[in-house]
Amino acid sequence: MGAPVADRLPAALARRIALAAQGLADPRPTGPVGTRQLRRVADRLAVLQVDSVNVLSRAHYLPAFSRLGPYPREALDDLAGRRGELFEYWAHEASLLPVRLHPHLRWRMAAAEEHAWGSMVRIQRERPGYVGEVLQRVREAGPLKASDLAEPRPDRPGSMWNWHAGKTALEWLFYTGVVTTRGRTAGFERVYDLTERVLPAAVLQAPTPDPADAVRELVRTASRALGVATERDLRDYFRLRPPAARAAIAELVEAGELLPVEVAGWNAPAWLDPAARRPRWVRARALLSPFDSLVWERPRVERVFGFRYRLEIYTPAAQRVHGYYVLPFLLGDRLVARVDLKADRQAGVLRVQAAFAEDGADRREVAVALADELALMAGWMRLDTVVVGERGDLAAALADVRGRYS
Repeated sequence: MGAPVADRLPAALARRIALAAQGLADPRPTGPVGTRQLRRVADRLAVLQVDSVNVLSRAHYLPAFSRLGPYPREALDDLAGRRGELFEYWAHEASLLPVRLHPHLRWRMAAAEEHAWGSMVRIQRERPGYVGEVLQRVREAGPLKASDLAEPRPDRPGSMWNWHAGKTALEWLFYTGVVTTRGRTAGFERVYDLTERVLPAAVLQAPTPDPADAVRELVRTASRALGVATERDLRDYFRLRPPAARAAIAELVEAGELLPVEVAGWNAPAWLDPAARRPRWVRARALLSPFDSLVWERPRVERVFGFRYRLEIYTPAAQRVHGYYVLPFLLGDRLVARVDLKADRQAGVLRVQAAFAEDGADRREVAVALADELALMAGWMRLDTVVVGERGDLAAALADVRGRYS
């Protein structure tokens, strides 16, 4: 039997398919948002990336706001806490995931020596007794933070991963799945506990699939979340290695669960989820976190939207082009602008430190829609007002709209 013939998709249709798969083609709820809607977002995206940067908001809270509008953050915390429907693990990066995926990531836990980074692997090789002592403390004393372990922090100025031995041991136990997070403190520190005391019994008792079957399910999940995607897109969603991802794609194609397609202008083979919606139009309006699954893979953003996007958090301030924490702005089915945002909580202000329009965008139209979305975000974050700075070619129009309608 020969290979399936690839269908051809116009670039605009592929873009709308991608937006629909990510839940951005649906109208926002008109009433209060609760657990049901949040569960639907978490199930649809499958991965809510977690990041410690808090200049605006913790990253995992923003995707639901982008899709649903204002919602109670404690409801999302509840899904990952009391309800036990989400768990934290290394997926794309550190992420919250539906618990149904736990069995499909056990192969990564079992192969931690191949996947975890150096300091974790070293500590369990060189100090297994100490790792055992830390585990025993969690087992006997209950939930534990790294700061509860009286260990000196190594002097490595400028390093992101300035972990002491206790933190490294806990992270090894977390990577292997022996412990998981029971939650996080107000300062965003992980609270570790035995996985068996956190996850529902039904999840823990679910059989562990063969690694190839598990990877196939992760690729299947990524395809549903992306709608239409290249091989790189599909494997990047859960940071899968190329050989395993390619084998899974081939098996899903043979089973008719992925359809080969050629997308105009993509210059790479792509695959379509057969169940993906093909909307004729998208009327979205959303500010997107840099860690949102629609935009986290920068080559895909450029391919799908013609939008060149780089995270400049770690770029020296003088060398930044657009700013520190820059959010793309989606209007309709296009990324039409980007804004550098900061929540000045002490002053009660959402600060627009810079605002830039994309080439060809109608600045007035974009400014009006963006002003509305910024006001909505400020209210959700319990900030009193939005203040627009002077930097960027959209700033003047945005400030004018704010001045007229505030």
